[in-house]
Amino acid sequence: MSSFIVILLVLIGGFAILRTAIRVVPQQRAWIVERLGKFDRVLSPGLNFIIPFVDRVAYRFDMREIPTEVPAQVCISLDNTTLTVDGILYLQITDAVKAAYGSSNPFTAVMQLSQTTMRSEIGKLHLDQALSSRQMLNAAVANAVDEAAVNWGVKVLRYEIKDITPPQEILHAMELQITAEREKRALIFQSEGQRQQQINTSEGQRQLEINVADGRRQAEILRAQGEAQAIELVANATATAIRVVGAAANEPGGIEALQMQLAKDFIEKWGNLAKAGTTLVIPADLGNIGAVVGTALEMVKKSGTRT
Repeated sequence: MSSFIVILLVLIGGFAILRTAIRVVPQQRAWIVERLGKFDRVLSPGLNFIIPFVDRVAYRFDMREIPTEVPAQVCISLDNTTLTVDGILYLQITDAVKAAYGSSNPFTAVMQLSQTTMRSEIGKLHLDQALSSRQMLNAAVANAVDEAAVNWGVKVLRYEIKDITPPQEILHAMELQITAEREKRALIFQSEGQRQQQINTSEGQRQLEINVADGRRQAEILRAQGEAQAIELVANATATAIRVVGAAANEPGGIEALQMQLAKDFIEKWGNLAKAGTTLVIPADLGNIGAVVGTALEMVKKSGTRT
């Protein structure tokens, strides 16, 4: 019975020692093994063996990307305005040995360096620049921290600002400024609209007056052309009639017929003249109608002779 207990104890001890010697490292993990207090090797993912009581796993690191929140801190801008800034830092351990022995706490070191760098970068900018330059601040912090974290085996992938919060009185003043700026733009747009409306109205009125004047000018031209053509037609007709009368006077019996027509026309005209007004001027030789007709006949004869 005692021998059985001894064997059982030996088996249990051997199993315990074997379990201590076997190490299964998960994927994307790195374990640092020290032998008698001195760095020995890095265990890769999978099944690994160590020497019990001689080797020990001193550090265990996660090699995946690690998002870490940067606590809010108060920064002072170039124009002496206090800003509360917080963010997120994305880290990844690339060298497990440097992470174990380069710094007692690499994550704390990276965090502190990112805060001091952010305070320095904010101090270079005015308030408006700090609020509108997040991308520049992110890149500046990430580059500065990454350069220093190389000795700690840490790679800074990126830094993102979560919030930049000015004091309440600054926020209130900014809101008033934005409201005033919007009202100013609204007034400018309104005045521009009124100006454009007046320009369009004046242009329309100007074009209307031009069109009316052009229409009047065309009408006057057409009227003058019509009157000129009418005068020309009347003159041509009169000239033709005179030529016909002159030609007819040279025919046999033409003078007698013309004499009778002139006497008739003379009497009708004087009769119409007496009816048209109450005052009538009578020539001295009105009774000598023959002399008047004779004078007219002489003019017709001359005209006929010329034709």
